Amino acid sequence: QVQLVESGGGLVQPGGSLRLSCAASGIIFSLYTMGWYRQAPGNQRELVAAVTSGGTTNYADSVKGRFTISRDHAKNTLYLQMNYLKSEDTAVYYCNAKRTRVANNYWGQGTQVTVSL
Repeated sequence: QVQLVESGGGLVQPGGSLRLSCAASGIIFSLYTMGWYRQAPGNQRELVAAVTSGGTTNYADSVKGRFTISRDHAKNTLYLQMNYLKSEDTAVYYCNAKRTRVANNYWGQGTQVTVSL
């Protein structure tokens, strides 16, 4: 079955860095658009960053210049490098795999990121 397993979350001080990873299995990783979403308490889930199978990336305005999304097809793994973290980045971060041609859309279980002194 499809599994997206996130790791790398935790507690970090403002201005710090974290790298999230998402290990994918059960899908042909190279065919999927992969993305990171986040949801803070009381808020809707929002797109943070995404990368297509061809490597095209897009970012939420709030993270441009601070976050970098990347993917390793050999390892079937998605990454999110987060620098200059702010308190407003605090949320549960979810990995997503999407292939609209076949209406496939999968989610990981989420990993908590907390930015606080």
